[in-house]
Amino acid sequence: MTEEKLKYDVLVIGAGGAGLRAAVEAREAGLKVAIICKSLFGKAHTVMAEGGAAAAMGNVNESDNWQVHFRDTMRGGKFLNNFRMAELHAKESPDRIWELEMWGALFDRTKAGKISQRNFGGHEYPRLAHVGDRTGLELIRTMQQRIVALQQKDKRDHGDAESFIKVFAELTITDILKDNGKVSGAYGYWRENGKEVLFEAPAVILATGGVGKTFKITSNSWEGTGDGHALALKAGAALIDMEFLQFHPTGMVWPPSVRGLLVTESVRGDGGVLRNNKGERFMFNYIPDVFKDKYADNEAEADRWYTDQANNRRPPELLPRDEVARAINSEVKAGRGTEHGGVFLDVSTRLSAEEIKRRLPSMWHQFYELAGVDITKEAMEVGPTCHYVMGGVHVNPDDAAAIGVPGLFAAGECAGGMHGSNRLGGNSLSDLLVFGRRAGIGASEYVKKNGANPVSEGSIKAAADRIEAPFHRSGGENPYKLHQELQEITHNLVGIIRTKNELDDAIVKIADIRKRIENVKVDGGRDFNPGFHLAFDLDNMLLVAESTAKSAVIREESRGGHTRDDFPTMNSKWRMVNNVATFDGSKVSVRQNPLPELRKDLFQLFDIHELEKYMTPEELAKGGA
Repeated sequence: MTEEKLKYDVLVIGAGGAGLRAAVEAREAGLKVAIICKSLFGKAHTVMAEGGAAAAMGNVNESDNWQVHFRDTMRGGKFLNNFRMAELHAKESPDRIWELEMWGALFDRTKAGKISQRNFGGHEYPRLAHVGDRTGLELIRTMQQRIVALQQKDKRDHGDAESFIKVFAELTITDILKDNGKVSGAYGYWRENGKEVLFEAPAVILATGGVGKTFKITSNSWEGTGDGHALALKAGAALIDMEFLQFHPTGMVWPPSVRGLLVTESVRGDGGVLRNNKGERFMFNYIPDVFKDKYADNEAEADRWYTDQANNRRPPELLPRDEVARAINSEVKAGRGTEHGGVFLDVSTRLSAEEIKRRLPSMWHQFYELAGVDITKEAMEVGPTCHYVMGGVHVNPDDAAAIGVPGLFAAGECAGGMHGSNRLGGNSLSDLLVFGRRAGIGASEYVKKNGANPVSEGSIKAAADRIEAPFHRSGGENPYKLHQELQEITHNLVGIIRTKNELDDAIVKIADIRKRIENVKVDGGRDFNPGFHLAFDLDNMLLVAESTAKSAVIREESRGGHTRDDFPTMNSKWRMVNNVATFDGSKVSVRQNPLPELRKDLFQLFDIHELEKYMTPEELAKGGA
């Protein structure tokens, strides 16, 4: 039964960096905006992006510019990126960082007083604007303050701080509502008591983050259950590139209570090196051919790079994340890992204790308090952890509109296309800002053009019935047991290294769980009932897992965050298509769509010999669209 009925112009689902930036833009366009937090306001996965936000400001190396950033992003994504998204991101990121500073963000500074920028994997120049190793936290703090500032202005102008922008914390959205073929609102419930809420809104922006809790070992917190991905599928939108998952190479591996907790890439950017149990700096053995001209093949040159980047190649520890994760995985499988199944990451030999505590305060505290390891004196044990999904809602690059569903928009991690087959570290925070803003603009323009779209009683009843259903089932399936089974399937069969047989097995097992979920019965009432919440989260995670497995088995090559043991190399013909997942109400289907052709002026930013590593002879001969 619907307890509350609320009307807004724009509904933003998710209160991380992308959601808050979208909400700010929609409010400044004069619209009435609701922000939905599944958790508490300020507790977003954005805070886990510790190292910095990538933007070609040229503050540390004046040779940096948007063209170099664009090239690095395309290389990192193995040229599967939507080039228009990569272009917009590279061009607009500096303005979004300067904007954050105007709103109060306290970035670290260079000696000249400019915003400091640090090195990161896959970036040619120092490019990540940072606040120690807690940049994401500062971004969220700043965006929250911007929301509060807008509310204070509304208090002065309209007498009510929440008259135009309101935050709804600890509320779960279960359905995007559609009427007349367009978005009409959303339906959900308060997590505290299960009371149902109807939001009438002609535009909905999905900014729900990632899918990490689909996997057993992840850096994601409990909220990362793929809600936005699943909501989009069920509303008729498509997901692209779901086979590409980023396993961050350095998550904590010991003790078990913190397994998967992120160790920021800035540890390696500031001089940390990876060693196996033999003390060997093994990354020199794992430099792919496509990167050999950019990365040092010996320790002497790699060490010189930290003081003379103009005349030396980068250390291989700073290869894109997918490459480093696969290398660590290979070392562990070969018996050269730590006793707890990781490798050693050591920054203590390069930086003084005082410098480590200054540059990496959160890392020092994290290891000292949670693992009893003093990183100023000893190495960390690290290993791959499911961190980020490159795949997401298929959107139009310029306005972040979900293709095929009028009134639906997506930004941040739940949107696909920007990062191709692998995201470069630091690109996530600037991605949030660039496309969060564009989603806010797109939604605002849509609402002003189309107006309200009333919700029908039929849509409300269908959504209410779905929430009530788990309490009336007679089956005895336990959602916790099913979630554990799903995580084992994804970890063992859809993880960092894949084969056709294992993926086929995963698809069958996921289908079995999908049947069994219809027998999940929730005991007790709605008040403070985590089993009730998991019943809905599990449905979302199953859709994500099915999309990932079916996309992965189709792509017969290895590229970025998708590695096939049975197809170990890249295939230029597979670079030309995106896998597109859709849902018919009972199963996920996957088809191929041609990737937009690289525009001629962007094509010409690359050396033809580099493009030969990625493109077909026909594409090369054409020279761009």
